[in-house]
Amino acid sequence: MRPSPAPADAATVEALLFDLGGVVLGIDFGRVFAAWARAAGRPPDTVAAAFEFDEAYRRHERGELDDAGFFAHVDRRLALGIGIDGVAAGWREIFTGPVPGMQALVDAARVRRPAYLFSNTNPAHHRQFGLEYAALLAPFARCFMSYEIGARKPEARAFAAVARSIGVPPSRILFFDDTEVNVEGARDAGLRAELVRSADDARTALARHGVSPG
Repeated sequence: MRPSPAPADAATVEALLFDLGGVVLGIDFGRVFAAWARAAGRPPDTVAAAFEFDEAYRRHERGELDDAGFFAHVDRRLALGIGIDGVAAGWREIFTGPVPGMQALVDAARVRRPAYLFSNTNPAHHRQFGLEYAALLAPFARCFMSYEIGARKPEARAFAAVARSIGVPPSRILFFDDTEVNVEGARDAGLRAELVRSADDARTALARHGVSPG
């Protein structure tokens, strides 16, 4: 993975943009597959092997396919036979809780620069984490959801839409994500971007760009 543009001084960063799943809030698709397997009376490994992050999955995250349509697709595609409600119940098992230390880091960093959140997500998960983890989202000036803006990471148009809404040039936004393809997409769209998978990673990245959270 090519490096982020070499940081200059702290003045070049005007906004911080955080991914949600894997950066701020832990996720584990294995929990989803296990729940579906239990409901379907199938071994979890066969369900996991059959699941694909396919075009229906991407359309769901762009808001082009509603929850019911996506859940029906999964039930058919994986031959679960548990119906929309059964798929929806397993879908809710994905979240594992806040990433250790990240909430405190965001709280400290936003004193220096406004912090925003950008998640590839869908209405069902947004409703869930919006309620269960409201305190975790509170520090962010605004939360951008892919299904609401009609584009998802790593699409350039997704980052462009977020930058326009923030009102800051892409080159002055520092973005954190736990997925290499999203980091590369952000850099291609002109953002500063760092691959992070822990609060320590994010703290190091902030310091590297001259925005120490203290």
